[in-house]
Amino acid sequence: MIALKIILLFLGAAFTALGYFIYFRKKYNLINGFESDYKSGRKSESYAKRIGAIEFIAGIFILSADIILIVFM
Repeated sequence: MIALKIILLFLGAAFTALGYFIYFRKKYNLINGFESDYKSGRKSESYAKRIGAIEFIAGIFILSADIILIVFM
């Protein structure tokens, strides 16, 4: 159970950090192949913001689940 808590903690922190950098700091180079797809017109900036928001929310959700797991188990 301790291993699950540690894995969830690192996974949640990673998703939250990546989502933060992509959505708020506009570091779109963290998305694989985005810059070349953006230059060719296949993907837009709204796509990158959507990916960043999804990762940020997923990270917060995983961190919240981990905190609940730590407190109650």
